[in-house]
Amino acid sequence: MLTKLKEEFLAILPPTLYFFVALHLVVVIRVLMLEGTGIRATTSLSVALAALILGKAVLIADLLPIINRYPKKPLIYNVVWKTLLYQMVAAAVHYAERLFDFARQAGGLVAGNEKLLAEIIWPHFWAVQILLFLLILMYCTLHELVRLIGKEKAKQLFFGPLPSHSL
Repeated sequence: MLTKLKEEFLAILPPTLYFFVALHLVVVIRVLMLEGTGIRATTSLSVALAALILGKAVLIADLLPIINRYPKKPLIYNVVWKTLLYQMVAAAVHYAERLFDFARQAGGLVAGNEKLLAEIIWPHFWAVQILLFLLILMYCTLHELVRLIGKEKAKQLFFGPLPSHSL
């Protein structure tokens, strides 16, 4: 059981770390965009939780047959396909996050949605979506490259020759 837990931890670590850093970048940009508006930004704790959820979601999604729709085609097919799927989920989560805040203020989901649609700063929303798209595209591209060339070869390419472990 300990071996399985270690395997799961090592599998979830790369996407979780990537999304932890990427989402903090999004938060910094949102803080800069929201300066002076009175709208509060996401906390570091909620970013960490979102990164954990996204890390696990990516691993689960990779097990679904629909996610690797083009295994025998050039990498760009799977990169674009996965980027679009993950982007749709990211947009829905981003909107739901805003909706949750407005629903609390308005006293209900329908009233919150009406308030959100009336008051949302759409250029800010789309700026975050563009940033998320680019971050997801980078993740999908790297993920597909590593899947193709293998983890060990990718480590060698990025970090140089790995020392041999002799006991």
